[in-house]
Amino acid sequence: MSLDQLFSRVPDPGSHSFPDHSLPVGEPVFPIALTSEELSTLVDLYDEFSAVDPTGIDSNPFLAATSTFLNQTFGTTLDRPDERLHDDIAGALGSFSDDLGGEAIGVVDVTPTGLRTLYFFLVGSKGYYTAPHIRFRPDHDAIDTLYRVYERAVEQDVYLKHPESVL
Repeated sequence: MSLDQLFSRVPDPGSHSFPDHSLPVGEPVFPIALTSEELSTLVDLYDEFSAVDPTGIDSNPFLAATSTFLNQTFGTTLDRPDERLHDDIAGALGSFSDDLGGEAIGVVDVTPTGLRTLYFFLVGSKGYYTAPHIRFRPDHDAIDTLYRVYERAVEQDVYLKHPESVL
């Protein structure tokens, strides 16, 4: 299966919505099995993903100077739209690594925020791949791994990690 076919299975962000998992008596999680090899593949994909500059601000001196001027004049900068996503992905992968604890396979807890992060990592990868001005050509197996991990989390029932007793 080609990357185009794999990306065609990704839910469209224009019509996708996330269910509300806010439960009043604990922290909702989606526990899924994950191998250290899958985690390593996701980290490698993240490294490649985070190196992409969709705005050109890193390679365009005029845009960088404009950002500096905006900061000096108005106290604001031209921020990359994916900066927050990068932090969220790094946090989710760090959480997975902590849950694995160096084991070859284990169960990791995907929070509702982590589920959304996996989705936007997948959609962001598709966006970078399909953008004609960005040269993002990820490894097919890495995208397949990301999709399978996301799919496992979506198919998992929600559980309470730290249930609170009413007594």
